[in-house]
Order: sequence, then C-alpha cells, then structure tokens
Amino acid sequence: MPLLSDIAARKKCAFFLDPLPKDARILEIGCGSKWVGEYLRKNGWKNYTGLDLVPPADIVGDILQWRSLGLAPQSFDAIIAFELIEHVPCFQECHDLLKPGGTLLLTSPVPEMDWVMLMLEKLKLNQSRTSPHEFLIDFRKAAPHLFHLKQYKRLAGLSQWGVFEKSPAAA
Repeated sequence: MPLLSDIAARKKCAFFLDPLPKDARILEIGCGSKWVGEYLRKNGWKNYTGLDLVPPADIVGDILQWRSLGLAPQSFDAIIAFELIEHVPCFQECHDLLKPGGTLLLTSPVPEMDWVMLMLEKLKLNQSRTSPHEFLIDFRKAAPHLFHLKQYKRLAGLSQWGVFEKSPAAA
C-alpha cells in the first residue's frame, strides 16, 4: 500500500471502525483488497460483509443492484464506503440498506482538491483510482433528505471524512 494510503488506513481504523459496536452488522461497499474486513475480523467483529465488483469480495456485484444480490432492506447497522462515493452515487442504496438510525461511514477527496490527489497518485504516494471521480460531492451538502451528517473532518485540506446517520424522518 502506498505510504499515504497506509497512514490513512490506520487513522480510518481509529476514527471510523473502533467505535463500531462489536455486534454491529456491517457492509463495506467497494471492499477492494479487504483490508477493512481483515481488520474488523481480527479485532472481534463477526458480522462483516464485503461487496465489490470483483473477487475476493464476499458478495461480487454492483451496489446499485443490491436487491438482485440477496441483500435485504434495512439489514445493516453500518455501511462503510471508503473512497467510493466519488465513483458511484449510492446514497439512496445505502439509505435503503441501513436500519433506522444506521450509520454511513464515508471518505472521499475534497472536490476542489481532487487534482492534488491525482498528483499524489502519479507520485505513487497515494492509492491509484480505479475509475474516474465523476461524482465528487462536498459531504456537508450530501443527501440531507436521507442522512444527518454527525461528524465531518477535513484532512490536510485534501480528504473529507463523514459519519452520517440515517434520518429518522426518512426511515
């Protein structure tokens, strides 16, 4: 893993993952190399499912087609989508899969600073993107009809981290 990606992964564990209840039912969308799942399983979480377009995901498929993948509505306590929302606009799908009061954990480049992230990728300091960032969005303006932004963090002015709660009115 590139240096900056490795540092970010460790910080993501402390900020996002460690606070999750050990019995939480967790879905990770875009699980890639499965480092999140490995961390969770190694540290006592038992109800983790990784979804990605390609193996070795637990479920191989597109989040936009979640119904055909055997996932049930309102069946997850938490959904993790690190560096995904800029590729796939899936707020509605996450809302549909989360239990009332469920948590959505997101990371993404800050829209106006994505050009710097691209430069860091070219220098091999950051993980390379797998597809264009066509859906960059400022988390502070994202899906307010579906989610309440509980925590927002901007790191080095380049990356944004968000902890969202499924809006009770939208449940």
